[in-house]
Amino acid sequence: MPSGDEIQDVQRVTWAGLSAGWEKWDSVIMDQLGPVSTAIIERLGIADDQQHLDIAAGTGEPGLTVARLAPRGHVVLTDLAAEMLDVATRRANAQSIANYETRVCSADDLPFGDATFDSISVRFGYMFFPDVAKATVEFARVLKPGGRLCSSVWARPEENPWTTIAMQAIATEAVLAPPGPDGPNMFRCAAPGYVSALYEAAGLRDIAEWDVGVELVTRSPAQYWEMISEHVSLAVAALQQAGQPARERIANAVIAKASTYEQDGKVRIPGMARCIVGTK
Repeated sequence: MPSGDEIQDVQRVTWAGLSAGWEKWDSVIMDQLGPVSTAIIERLGIADDQQHLDIAAGTGEPGLTVARLAPRGHVVLTDLAAEMLDVATRRANAQSIANYETRVCSADDLPFGDATFDSISVRFGYMFFPDVAKATVEFARVLKPGGRLCSSVWARPEENPWTTIAMQAIATEAVLAPPGPDGPNMFRCAAPGYVSALYEAAGLRDIAEWDVGVELVTRSPAQYWEMISEHVSLAVAALQQAGQPARERIANAVIAKASTYEQDGKVRIPGMARCIVGTK
């Protein structure tokens, strides 16, 4: 089993490599994940002077939206990959958002004092932390009494065809190493109650979780495949192992499957996220 530091090194390199794909497909990704960001923000109760921490912020959401909602407040975006935060900075500049800063750091070793933030968001980061329990304790430490932590994870694979139809096609051509039972992977936190138990162990209260549906919308099955193959970490890694003929077979299979989701001239593939909120 790799150490936490080794896992973080791999994660850092992986997400640095994915940053260009995330920036290229920013509008499509933001539309897909928008309902989750909205759900998180609604439960955090943002005030205009909010001090907010966005963990595993990637390209900046929901942190930058919080910054717009809190003009007298301040938002800190953290991530392991500086390249992802560079994209967030460009997105912030394009929106004339100034009340934020970025910090490169790991989720389980935050460079902030105790009780610093009114609220914390973790949108689709939990699944990749080497030590989810240690990270949750850190979140609780830097949260002010009465502050809220809200996160999101992906529900079960069968509820997320937007990614599994591609991975199933890839699995027919490439050998995919099965993830460890508690190692970083996209569906690691899918079981109901998984993150709630982490919250409770870290001393949070008034814990609730609920599901939020999403939809990945692209102009065509071919565009769907282009997008998935450039920004989903599992797909990118697996395709690097496959030769050109295999990649072509994978693309054809995925495009054929995605075409079954066409309606009204677009491809609309559903997914399901789970949000979890708790109070310190």
